[in-house]
Amino acid sequence: MAIELGKLGIWRHYSSVDADFAGEAEKLGYGAIWLGGSPGGDLEYVDDLLGATDSLVVATGIVNIWQDEPASIAKAYERIAGKYPDRFLLGIGAGHPEHTQEFKKPYAAIVEYLDGLDAAGVPVAGRALAALGPKVVRLSGDRTAGAHPYLVTPQHTREAREILGDGKLLAPEHKVVLGTDAAEARAIGRNTVKFYLGLSNYVANLRKLGFTDDDLAGEGSDRLVDALALHGDAETIAAGLREHFEAGADHVNIQVLNEDPWPAYRALASELL
Repeated sequence: MAIELGKLGIWRHYSSVDADFAGEAEKLGYGAIWLGGSPGGDLEYVDDLLGATDSLVVATGIVNIWQDEPASIAKAYERIAGKYPDRFLLGIGAGHPEHTQEFKKPYAAIVEYLDGLDAAGVPVAGRALAALGPKVVRLSGDRTAGAHPYLVTPQHTREAREILGDGKLLAPEHKVVLGTDAAEARAIGRNTVKFYLGLSNYVANLRKLGFTDDDLAGEGSDRLVDALALHGDAETIAAGLREHFEAGADHVNIQVLNEDPWPAYRALASELL
């Protein structure tokens, strides 16, 4: 791959990332920031983040295919990649059926969108695909640099690597809460995890990963929350994140759920970099 993401990345809503945040992430040794929350439009804020840093990669995690046409996103990609070669990764995906009235036949829509990016000149190596199910994971390997799975466990990483084979990017996201008070940390994790239990694509994937009706009921079982939002001291969290690398991940992007994310990002950088 021409784009070097490094070992660790940060996943954060695009509205909460500015030039100072990006600069601090780079100083700590993080290789990339993944901008969540369906960033789109002209992506001008990406220019600001790249302009404030020297080597950090910025990735979208993800541009929603229902919100922006491939031709317009391709123009933004061309502008950013022209100014900052090998430092921008265009992550795309189909989002959630519950949040998009036009959501239908997502696999065919993703293929059509990738065709549009091809026609507009966005290179395969410059884009990645949000992927949970095996069919879309395989598509990510065939048509993009690789897969960016969200809300997954190391088991999913292992299965995705088997599908992708060697040489394709596998960059899962994982949530963490730094704190040794288990009840408090779990409550923070549950407050985020419960949102995804109302989204059919995530629920279906979690069932495939072995979680039961009891795990998925209400705001989620302790077992589910603990698996999806690692908590504890930095050493404990780092051990959980290493399982993704052992399962075949190239790059793990960490979403810290603590109100102040920096203590966790600093501690995990010390443990893992």
